[in-house]
Amino acid sequence: MNIVVLLKQTFDTEEKIVIVDGSIDDSGAKYVINPYDEYAVEEALLQRDQHGGTVVVIGVGPERTSEALRTALAMGADEAVLIADERTQQDEASISHILAAYLRSQPVDLILGGNFSVDTGGGQVAIRLAKLLDLPHVGSITKLECRGNDAVVQRDAEGDTETIHITLPALFTAQQGLNEPRYPSLPGIMKAKKKPFKQITLDDLQLSNDELRSLSARTETISLSLPAQRSAGKVLAGDLPAQVKELSSIIQTARGNG
Repeated sequence: MNIVVLLKQTFDTEEKIVIVDGSIDDSGAKYVINPYDEYAVEEALLQRDQHGGTVVVIGVGPERTSEALRTALAMGADEAVLIADERTQQDEASISHILAAYLRSQPVDLILGGNFSVDTGGGQVAIRLAKLLDLPHVGSITKLECRGNDAVVQRDAEGDTETIHITLPALFTAQQGLNEPRYPSLPGIMKAKKKPFKQITLDDLQLSNDELRSLSARTETISLSLPAQRSAGKVLAGDLPAQVKELSSIIQTARGNG
């Protein structure tokens, strides 16, 4: 089974976000594998160990993305591919077209990715990629069972669970609860250094002029800002009737200001 995992490098969720002049200042910030992509990597390894085959992790981004890809290799992935090019725009439509251009020439039975990335939260890349590759897609899966050319998946559906039968090849995005991602072991880290790691640019994809034009961003970030700082809470004094009266007054004042 040829399994591909879509991998993105994001801020560590413990990092404090700093905004300078309407943009994120990431100097000194720690980057990690997008947490939802970790579930995708783990599921790919479980499926490979059960059915055989290879796991290839692929990322589109700057040079530092190699750190996340090498972590996935240390977890147990077999190969890694980094598409790094200064012309790449970090727009989900653009990224999906780049991935599609590469994967069209690759043998693929199963594509896994995270439900969304914790930095932007858009969750569009996998869905767009499935459309571009003309593959069936199921999002937010919490269980995956492959049976030859078919798969049975369960997905989170707004607090409920849906069971879906689907024909492979297909693309799935992982939701929390699908599995428990493993930590890279020391032997795994050592082995990762010898595993195939390919870095390419847009030129290596041999795109036509029309395809290059399709890589233009569909969205533009004008400015970023942090939420307004919360004011301190207030403890209501007096007995219960007095507290109710004061609370009612506060609510009416807030409505009037809104």
